[in-house]
Amino acid sequence: MRGKLRFLAVVSVFFTFFSQPLWTQVKTQNVALIVSDGLRWQEVFTGADPNLLDEKHGGIWADPDRLRRDFWNDDTAERRRMLFPFLWSVVAKQGQIFGNQNKGSIARVTNGLAFSYPGYNEMLTGRPDPRIDSNEFGPNPNTTVFEWMNQFPEFRGQIAVYATWEVFKNIFNEPRSQLVMQVGWDLPEKGSLTPRQELLNDFYRTTTRLDDEDVWDSFLQVPLLDYVKTAHPRLLFVGYGETDNWAHSGRYDLVLESAHHFDQFVRQLWETMQAMPQYRGQTTFIITTDHGRGSGLEEWKEHGAEQKGSENIWIAVMGPDTNALGERTDTATVTQSQIAATVAAFLGKDFQHALPGTAAPLPGVTSQRLDK
Repeated sequence: MRGKLRFLAVVSVFFTFFSQPLWTQVKTQNVALIVSDGLRWQEVFTGADPNLLDEKHGGIWADPDRLRRDFWNDDTAERRRMLFPFLWSVVAKQGQIFGNQNKGSIARVTNGLAFSYPGYNEMLTGRPDPRIDSNEFGPNPNTTVFEWMNQFPEFRGQIAVYATWEVFKNIFNEPRSQLVMQVGWDLPEKGSLTPRQELLNDFYRTTTRLDDEDVWDSFLQVPLLDYVKTAHPRLLFVGYGETDNWAHSGRYDLVLESAHHFDQFVRQLWETMQAMPQYRGQTTFIITTDHGRGSGLEEWKEHGAEQKGSENIWIAVMGPDTNALGERTDTATVTQSQIAATVAAFLGKDFQHALPGTAAPLPGVTSQRLDK
């Protein structure tokens, strides 16, 4: 009798186990959070704006016919793919993207200000801070998810910030966080230099600056790729700034060109990492922007609380734990504040639990269950 009971107990456990979803090990071991400053959802989801492809409204100095050849097609899907070939041919097909308001997908900031420092703080700390109301605020009193992750032995010293804007020293509170940082016009190469490294430093020293705080995107890309190849960071922030700078300058042609180059830079980083065994098949990219912009013939140049629509952003995710769902239209509003916990979740850490009041991870971007 006791033998029969033991047999029935084993059978019961067997069927209970296999009738439940099976938990799988998360494959992601590395995360890159990549931002193109002030890049509107309109360009991401619909491509070039036909109303801005001229000198009067778009400030275009270059050949408008060439611009149309490069970035215009009557079909919206083809037009956006021309502008962002990697985003739409790879990221959206293999991952997920939020924020196409034309399809009812809403992604937005919650800080109420819709400009850079408040946006990056929200993105990196999981909640807005009303004290941060200026790009000149100074050192961030809040703990970013990057600084928080750096406390764990398995990540300490393997977290880096590469960005064009010097203010990231304050956003990440460099003295307190002790993160590896290459930002702004700081010379990227130090110590005993090869001729190639000295040449890169010379470019930083001698190139005419559009902005004293913001280095050119292409200049950042070189030391970024070198660092990835040699240091193998596990958590990486990459911030590109030209899409915002050219919009403020009223040059829509250069907004399009810098957006297209941003897409190429992301592809280059992805392919570089996927060619390395420590990254191949175990790296997740989260790609987004810090704020939106106004819409209209003049409003596109600016952003902020007074420019309606500046609160609207977009977020894309691709990696081994993210189901290929493409454009997400099945969720309620997602927010910029959810990015911090999402970064940590991919690396097996619960940021929301550790810092109460922060937002939960983005819904459905990690596939941790297998159906029976």
